[in-house]
Amino acid sequence: MAIALTLPTAGGALAPYTLRGTAPVKPAAGVAFNRIAYSAAHVVADPLAAIDPWLQCAVDWDATIAYRRHLWSLGLGVAEAMDTAQRGMGLDWPTSLELIRRSLDAAKDVPGARVASGCGTDHLDIDAVKSVDDVIRGYEEQMAAIESLGGTLIVMASRALARVAKSPADYERVYDRILRQAKQPVVLHWLGDMFDPALAGYWGTADIDRAMDTALGIIAAHPDKVDGIKISLLDKDKEIAMRRRLPRGVRMYTGDDFNYAELIAGDGHGSEPMHGQSDALLGIFDAIAPAASAALGALAQGHVEKFHAILGPTVPLSRHIFAAPTRFYKTGVVFMAWLNGHQKHFTMVGGQQSTRSLAHFAELFRLADAAHLLEQPELAVRRMKTLLALHGVE
Repeated sequence: MAIALTLPTAGGALAPYTLRGTAPVKPAAGVAFNRIAYSAAHVVADPLAAIDPWLQCAVDWDATIAYRRHLWSLGLGVAEAMDTAQRGMGLDWPTSLELIRRSLDAAKDVPGARVASGCGTDHLDIDAVKSVDDVIRGYEEQMAAIESLGGTLIVMASRALARVAKSPADYERVYDRILRQAKQPVVLHWLGDMFDPALAGYWGTADIDRAMDTALGIIAAHPDKVDGIKISLLDKDKEIAMRRRLPRGVRMYTGDDFNYAELIAGDGHGSEPMHGQSDALLGIFDAIAPAASAALGALAQGHVEKFHAILGPTVPLSRHIFAAPTRFYKTGVVFMAWLNGHQKHFTMVGGQQSTRSLAHFAELFRLADAAHLLEQPELAVRRMKTLLALHGVE
């Protein structure tokens, strides 16, 4: 029997919608990927905590770690305490460090589990940061804390550095200092200002090509200390141009939530194997984890058409979740987790469940159904109806 409900339209009307009834894809068990794939994982808020959500952070640790176990079970790595986890946007540094500690501890029980953890400067009072030396000390503090837990670093873009740096040379100085000290190869992190307006002009210039030159120069000076770089510019041509210039053995981790399917599949061009393909460190992989796993498994077995057949329908959903203002994409990611039964509520750190409209959620629901991503359709419909009723649609 078809499952139906009434949903708002973009024009503000109400219209019936019938689910397609297509079963979600099931990843094959035990398939080794030929790409490294990290999901930047969200955190589950504790809705029962007696706090002021805009000012304080309370995490449901059991549900949060359970979701990481789900990602590992699908063969995906976890990029921990990143912007998907609302790092610097509700999740403070003490809570981030506790999240990293718990995630690393849980990973010990999962053979082959990958965890890389965000290292930044978000604990600094940005108004008190006056020099790049202050930024260096901030990075060093978080580096020491994460490495003492045995963690691998993702060196996150720094709002403080973007604010005080006067030139590309300031970025070179900071990253030279950090990379020289790193105990093992790190992932660098270039987040565009569409994700965080405070990062505008990163690498010392608003010119993307010149910024890329600076980043590549830093990597070339320390190729043994850089596992790869994640760029989130939502510009596939810039990513391809940069990956073709990376030193041998340095990976391009796509952070392009608009064009990830074709970037991961690759074009085979370039003087090095990694020049022709991207690995992945993506927020959307949190929301589409089973499909991502199944697609990566198909790609590893040489089934490129199947890879695109699985991931292709997820791209419109991702573009909707990451629509401007892009920084609010976390709301769509958590909404998907709620629809699919991975958490009991739709409450977010910082109260950010309120950043998107009911019409946005209705279209997200339609696109998730079209992409075969509703794991428990009856549950998803009940929860969507709950959200509708909360907004006066019954």
